[in-house]
Amino acid sequence: MFLGKIIGNVVATQKEVTLEGYKLLVVSPLALGPGDKKRDSLVAVDTIGAGIGETVLVSSGSSARNALKANVVADAAIVGIVDTVQIENDG
Repeated sequence: MFLGKIIGNVVATQKEVTLEGYKLLVVSPLALGPGDKKRDSLVAVDTIGAGIGETVLVSSGSSARNALKANVVADAAIVGIVDTVQIENDG
């Protein structure tokens, strides 16, 4: 799982039947510390009604498919909208 910011949406006039009814959003992963590497943005299936500008919790791989109904084709799913993040400073 990782935290990300929703930066856009994807409009698809045709898509896999199992994705019908789901919104597709573009997510930019957040770097949470100085050691985090910048990761590429990705498309995730929205399971909770998130929108552009929100910070979200994204599940990936088989865990993403478990968040959706059975047999959905997806590598990433938005599973939470984040209100706040608190990171302890070890310094």
